[in-house]
Amino acid sequence: MTTPLLPSKLPSTGVSIFSVMTRLANEHGAINLSQGFPDFDCAPELVEAVARHMRAGHNQYAPMAGVQALREALAAKLERLYGRRYDPATEITITSGATEGLFSTITAFVRPGDEVILFQPCYDSYAPAVRLNGGTPVFVTLRFPEYRIDWDEVRRALTPRTRLLLLNSPHNPTGTMVSADDMRELARVLDGRDVVVVGDEVYEHILFDGRRHESLARYPELADRSVVISSFGKTYHTTGWKVGYCAAPQALSAEIQRVHQFVTFSVNAAIQHTYAEVVARDPFAEGLAAFYQEKRDRFLRLIEGSRFRPLPCQGTYFQLLDHSAITTERDTDFALRLLREHGVAAIPTSAFLQGEEPGPVLRFCFAKRDETLERAAAKLRQV
Repeated sequence: MTTPLLPSKLPSTGVSIFSVMTRLANEHGAINLSQGFPDFDCAPELVEAVARHMRAGHNQYAPMAGVQALREALAAKLERLYGRRYDPATEITITSGATEGLFSTITAFVRPGDEVILFQPCYDSYAPAVRLNGGTPVFVTLRFPEYRIDWDEVRRALTPRTRLLLLNSPHNPTGTMVSADDMRELARVLDGRDVVVVGDEVYEHILFDGRRHESLARYPELADRSVVISSFGKTYHTTGWKVGYCAAPQALSAEIQRVHQFVTFSVNAAIQHTYAEVVARDPFAEGLAAFYQEKRDRFLRLIEGSRFRPLPCQGTYFQLLDHSAITTERDTDFALRLLREHGVAAIPTSAFLQGEEPGPVLRFCFAKRDETLERAAAKLRQV
């Protein structure tokens, strides 16, 4: 029997750049500063807590919307941090990571012919999720080197078909953050339009130099039309546990849950109970920002004397480095050469762009042990 060959729904999409660079790093024995995960472990107490909840019998399906204790802890956290009270029973949904939260949200609201405004460079799951649902990504470009939002360009991008706008801050890959002025301008731009706003806020606690995270939940005129999506992996060094959440008004949450129940239905129960304890105990993730600011500053000190020029990093655990003083190669070619000849893996920013020329920059992850950063920096100083 001949295997049916059906037209691809994502014909221009291959394996993600993150998987490719990690595979190449492993093949070449390179130091992996490409994919965004720590090379150190989470707190042992978290592992012990998961085991404790497993022994307590939390090994069956969790409620579809999430463990009640976790939803209650998140509602309290969001109110304390951002002033918005979400009903834990009807307005918070626990998902299989932020990626599933994004996919379920986009699937819930985007229909064939709808347009979705995406700010690029952008995380690589956004546009495929839009296309899989028959929507059209409309890109507004954040341009090198400042990567700021041009609100006049946003106005030009809006049409009667615009269904959704996706905002990521702190921003991957650039490390920039939206300001309070940006949020107020967003509210003005969308006034009178039936557009749902989705906030990818997974780096909400990784902020530097005393900055404040401007969550959509802070602004009532935006929160009423928004889905706030975050996760626990970046905050607690547990990216492999893949647990996230969506917070949104009841009408929006109900639509997300209609989709979520048929994507993953529910998420690991023991891990949810563990996160519930942690969030209730430390809703502000005390110490995390200082921990990663020290990592950022250490990495920058270590590469002093190299020909790389760092761009400002306000949040996330990614640092962009300008390589224009080293080469005029395209960022993809230079990233491959850096990996193969110098033993350091990074991500070319063109992987986050469509239809635009990238700046001469690569993205490096500094969520690594000090010795990893020291070894990588020694190599970078020789380039």
